[in-house]
Amino acid sequence: MLKGKKILLGVTGSIAAYKAAFLVRLLVKEGTEVKVVMTNSAKDFITPLTLSVLSKNPVFSEFSNSNSGEWNNHVELGLWADVFLVAPATADIIAKISSGICDNLLLAVYLSARCPVWIAPAMDLDMFQHPATQQNIQRLVSFGNKIVSPAYGELASGLIGEGRMEEPETIVRELKQHFSLNGFAGDKKLPLNKKKVLVTAGPTFESIDPVRFIGNRSSGKMGFAIAEELAKKGAEVILICGPSNQTIHNNTIHRINVETADEMYDASLKYFQDVDVAVMSAAVADYKPEKTENKKIKKTGDEISLKLVKTKDILAELGQLKKKNQLLVGFALETENEIENAKDKIRKKNLDLIILNSLNDKGAGFQVDTNKITIIDSNFRQVNFDLKSKKEVAVDIVSAIVANLK
Repeated sequence: MLKGKKILLGVTGSIAAYKAAFLVRLLVKEGTEVKVVMTNSAKDFITPLTLSVLSKNPVFSEFSNSNSGEWNNHVELGLWADVFLVAPATADIIAKISSGICDNLLLAVYLSARCPVWIAPAMDLDMFQHPATQQNIQRLVSFGNKIVSPAYGELASGLIGEGRMEEPETIVRELKQHFSLNGFAGDKKLPLNKKKVLVTAGPTFESIDPVRFIGNRSSGKMGFAIAEELAKKGAEVILICGPSNQTIHNNTIHRINVETADEMYDASLKYFQDVDVAVMSAAVADYKPEKTENKKIKKTGDEISLKLVKTKDILAELGQLKKKNQLLVGFALETENEIENAKDKIRKKNLDLIILNSLNDKGAGFQVDTNKITIIDSNFRQVNFDLKSKKEVAVDIVSAIVANLK
């Protein structure tokens, strides 16, 4: 699948640079030709000699050889590659790439590359989550670059969270999927190739007045992870998202932003009829204010009464509209009688699968990077999973979807 492909690997100054050695070794083992371009700061973490021996090619880091005067042609390198993979990519290099700065050979190669560019961020948790970094990553996605989302785990600082460069084995596997999806692997297909999938994610906000609203603590992390994993498996993904700070790293995902339960209802019904699978992971408000005030409500007394009315039940509506060839996946977040309530939801809403998690499980639920789930099908068969990162949980959920496709 990768045999004969030309991979240009960019290495930058991160502690994760040691992984570049393993990455080169794996790529060479797959039959690729690998060339390496590295920044000067990367040399503090791994030597050019190491990468040269493993790749069986010279390593480039300067525009020219000061001894011979020979020019390292960045244009030629950019044209040579089938994929330019920057791994690890520091916050600094991501910021420079997004701004078009060109103060080293690696950046010059990036600006010259005509092939797909993959970027694997590696940095500490707070650096990765900083709005500046997230904005830079979104710019890279808008340029058509592929972001290899960092993994969740222990970081060099001692913190635990998202920011670790993805493991070399995973990156190589995703490269294989890339070439397969783009017609380099004969008749082999990704499991969700040519499938259309609708995903909902995040909370909904129901306005009380122009300032206040009723909402919930959903961050959208689980839904976004599912959307990303579905796209990796070849699906055409439509992501309907309530208010969320989460970002899309796969530029093939079509994101539709909504705010209220009514807006999510309308968008879901609009797209549902044309999809093969619907994964309804959004935490939609069950109630909304009967009346929304046009002006901010002033504090005039010790009490205030707010009348709430039910919102439309999106999942139940889709269950009624579902065709025989469609797969409908619901979610249940429970605090008591978890299994019984989830099974009841399957019956009442005509679901094929339900993903159950409990707020009684430490590390599961809203605004955390982990989750612990049970998957139950329409025959009430259930599979329990251990606590995992939400990215790993997304893999389990998508695997269950693939296994249950009609």
